[in-house]
Amino acid sequence: MPFYRFEEFGEEKLTPHLSSARGPIIEGDYIYFCLVSKDPGTGSELHYHPNELMIFPVAGKIHSLVGKDRRIVAPGTFIHIPPYARHQMLATEDGQMDYLYVKDRSWTVVGIAQDEAVPDAAPTVEAVNKEFDAGNYPGQEKEPEKSEAIVEGLRNSYHPIIDSLDAPPFSTLNYKWVEGERLTFGFFDLPEAYEEPSGENAHEQFIYIIKGVVDARVDGERETVTAGGVIHIPKGSKRSVSTAKGKFARYATVRASKNLEDLLAKS
Repeated sequence: MPFYRFEEFGEEKLTPHLSSARGPIIEGDYIYFCLVSKDPGTGSELHYHPNELMIFPVAGKIHSLVGKDRRIVAPGTFIHIPPYARHQMLATEDGQMDYLYVKDRSWTVVGIAQDEAVPDAAPTVEAVNKEFDAGNYPGQEKEPEKSEAIVEGLRNSYHPIIDSLDAPPFSTLNYKWVEGERLTFGFFDLPEAYEEPSGENAHEQFIYIIKGVVDARVDGERETVTAGGVIHIPKGSKRSVSTAKGKFARYATVRASKNLEDLLAKS
């Protein structure tokens, strides 16, 4: 089924020994598409992972660190975390933090402490939680000299997209793409009575509706998708997205790349 809502899924603790992050996980063929929540004043320890990560806050503020670059990030700014980059995401004391959390599937969603080596096999969420609930530490030995975390030499990972998610709709089609090594993030405002050209998706894609309503078709299925809805478009699927007269839509999207497809084909 190509249409989802995050509330239909149970919450998972993504990396319980390193982070307070919890939320539903939608697994695609190439992408993990998640909505992560953290309580005020909580967050993650310094960590890294071999897969690329894209973060887009939708509520609250993130006290973010990527490499050595620390900033307070509000909804409307996109954060790109390259593979192996050391990072940390904390919720400020203002309130709960919610953000889209999207990773490529060359690794799982489980992180690695900054002072640990990459394990031989990627741990699963289920296995890590089982160990953690049993009172065991599910990570690796503390061997800083074997860590592959990248701290130095990272470029600016913060991309301003829009002043506020509540900003008035644009008068015309408005969109931005930010292309990573394996994943590409997009942000779209669709004006009223707009119809995207239908076609076949070259790569897997997820769409998250932030505001408004869209009429979406994926292969033979059609649905009216409101704010909070998720559209999953597998690679090779035929898709179309449109808005009705008097309606607009604002959405965030992430799609896979050929680089990622080639990488996973080798694994």
